[in-house]
Amino acid sequence: MKAIVKRRVEDKLYQNRYLVDPGRPHISVRKHLFPTPNLIALTQVCPAKCYQLNDRRQVIIVSDGCLECGTCNVLCGPDGDIEWTYPRGGFGVLFKFG
Repeated sequence: MKAIVKRRVEDKLYQNRYLVDPGRPHISVRKHLFPTPNLIALTQVCPAKCYQLNDRRQVIIVSDGCLECGTCNVLCGPDGDIEWTYPRGGFGVLFKFG
């Protein structure tokens, strides 16, 4: 009988690689004095935890490690809170497990 090995999602995500395109992030947050409720929500719903609230209450993004799942684009793209494009060919997330 084989032993069942449980793996956490975080352990699998850690094995993915991300090739950064220097100076050309594929996501940017629109400048804002006060973040919209959708931007605040991104700090909680982004599976890669790319969005953070800084000390000036501004939502910022660190796109290194982005999974390109599109959650932020669905939540904030239509309202113009973010600008999202696909990374250039050869850059972005490289999934190890499909």
